[in-house]
Amino acid sequence: MNEQELKVLLARENAEFRRILDDHRTCELELDGLRAKTPFGDAEALAERELKKRKLALKDRMYQIMAEYGKRP
Repeated sequence: MNEQELKVLLARENAEFRRILDDHRTCELELDGLRAKTPFGDAEALAERELKKRKLALKDRMYQIMAEYGKRP
């Protein structure tokens, strides 16, 4: 099973994974909206940094769940 297939499977079967995936997508949309703003000031730069940190933490947790799934008997 490839990575994308595993993500689809876990999104369907694992509530935590599904929530994290949704949160990750929301962060991406918020980042896109923030990047579209002009001018890009200090407040936007801070918000962008925080969103990137949150998005990375969510991605790390998704991959942790994926790795745990792969270790199942």
